[in-house]
Amino acid sequence: MAQGRPARRVRPLTRRSPLVPTSPSSSAQQAREALAARLHDLRRAAGLSGQELAERCGWYKSKTSRIENARTLPSDTDIRAWCRACNADEESEDLLAAARHAETLYVQWRRLHRCGLRQVYEASLPLYESTCLFRVYCSTVMPGLLQTPGYATDLLAAITAFQGTPDDVPAAVAARTARSRVLHDSGRRFMLLVEEAVLRCGVGNPEAMDDQLGHLLEVMALPNVCLGVVPFGDRARRIWPLETFMIFDDDRVHVELLTARVTITAPSEAATYERAFIDLSELALYGADADARIRAALGTFE
Repeated sequence: MAQGRPARRVRPLTRRSPLVPTSPSSSAQQAREALAARLHDLRRAAGLSGQELAERCGWYKSKTSRIENARTLPSDTDIRAWCRACNADEESEDLLAAARHAETLYVQWRRLHRCGLRQVYEASLPLYESTCLFRVYCSTVMPGLLQTPGYATDLLAAITAFQGTPDDVPAAVAARTARSRVLHDSGRRFMLLVEEAVLRCGVGNPEAMDDQLGHLLEVMALPNVCLGVVPFGDRARRIWPLETFMIFDDDRVHVELLTARVTITAPSEAATYERAFIDLSELALYGADADARIRAALGTFE
């Protein structure tokens, strides 16, 4: 059974809707601002005013201003028209790639799930297969890597109904289960933290919840897995419950909000989540103590 605390160490675009004025991720906003700056520089290098560029592109001057101030992410058509107006068609492919990168850093779930959930799990498989160290914190539901088919079925059905997206739950559960096979690769390490409330939140039906908790006890025995339970308030907390997040190695973080998935790649921002994970891990119970909390939750669902 995996026991002990984790080591305390931190290594140093079709027409789109306007951007959210304050992005939940500075990584996303920085990428959008960088794209806007490149377009601004391209216009200035061509010796065009905002009005002149707008006239060449066939839109209002205010649109030029919105794009250059990172208030609106330009579409592929916008970028090509901008480059054409500046006699810089050779720049368009690089700028299109930059726009698509910026767009992936903050993605609404409804858009990500517009064709169902299965494709999302299949698309993420290469990231999971290339990651050696997984650090996961969950405050509301079981970590996806640890979900049983029964628990995942009930959870994904609820998500699909809430979002109003296509119902492909059986296929999505199969894809999610297949992705979780990385747990059994001894060359990877998994450090997972759950708030104790997750153990008692009846997301699935009673039978599915008991099976899920039993699965947690089995997973704890894997030598490459360290599972911690952050207990109810029986000790002073130095850090409050946070949104669910997952750190892939040292340079990428996924944060799950109610409406969107945020991808963080900025080193300083990723380091903040690493520090939060360390603080949360120091509050957690491991080994026999975590086992006892899980067993105490078994059989409490009706």
